Amino acid sequence: MNKMLRDPNRMKEEATPAPDRVSAVYLSEVLSDLDEGADFLSRLNETDLAAVRSAGTAVRCGKGEGVFFQGDRHSGIWLIEKGTVRTFYAGPSGREITLALWTPGHFVGGPEIFGGGTHMWSADAQEDVELLYLTGARIRQLIDTMPSFAICIINGLVAKGKCYSALVQMLGTRSVTERLAQLLIILADTHGRPEGNRLVIEKKITHEHLAAIVGSTRQWATMTLDKFQKKGLITVSRSRMTIENYEMLRGLV
Repeated sequence: MNKMLRDPNRMKEEATPAPDRVSAVYLSEVLSDLDEGADFLSRLNETDLAAVRSAGTAVRCGKGEGVFFQGDRHSGIWLIEKGTVRTFYAGPSGREITLALWTPGHFVGGPEIFGGGTHMWSADAQEDVELLYLTGARIRQLIDTMPSFAICIINGLVAKGKCYSALVQMLGTRSVTERLAQLLIILADTHGRPEGNRLVIEKKITHEHLAAIVGSTRQWATMTLDKFQKKGLITVSRSRMTIENYEMLRGLV
């Protein structure tokens, strides 16, 4: 085995939160924290969980459909049961930065969980998604009658706070090239499939998506990915991206 390459099987064991879960994705230096918050309802017993479900409304969104929009009034939260939801911020110029890609077990729509105020960012479906919508009034009612649910909500908000703190730290202390390298490492750890000494990123993600996460333009992302490829770090094709040298890629960070 090439000594410059990390053992993909060992890497997957260290980074993957659970064999049957797809991890959330956002810029963070601590990979083990990426999926923190996905189990924020895990302390509920079956009876309490059923009460939460009965208090909510099932919502389905097709790929590309908006879940909520920046500037809209807060009205509640959406629990993700299936699919991936992107949260993003649009600046005055219309340029977008992707904050995170959230997967089942997480919720979107905070921090005003009781309603009121306006959304500071938007959310849309990256694929067909199934959500459970809880209004602010329903959340307050559940908290008043179910102390364990109150603790769950606190844990969920703590996880969200840590996520966005990690994002701010990356944006403020890392160059855009370092952020792109770290994002590829995150994708390799959360969506990588070992293929010999390489890791095939199974999640389809465009250059435009990569640029929106690291805070650059699509043209810059394409140019930098080409540089990474010429250095033998990655291989990019129309259908997939492969990490050829994980350790050298980490060296850029």
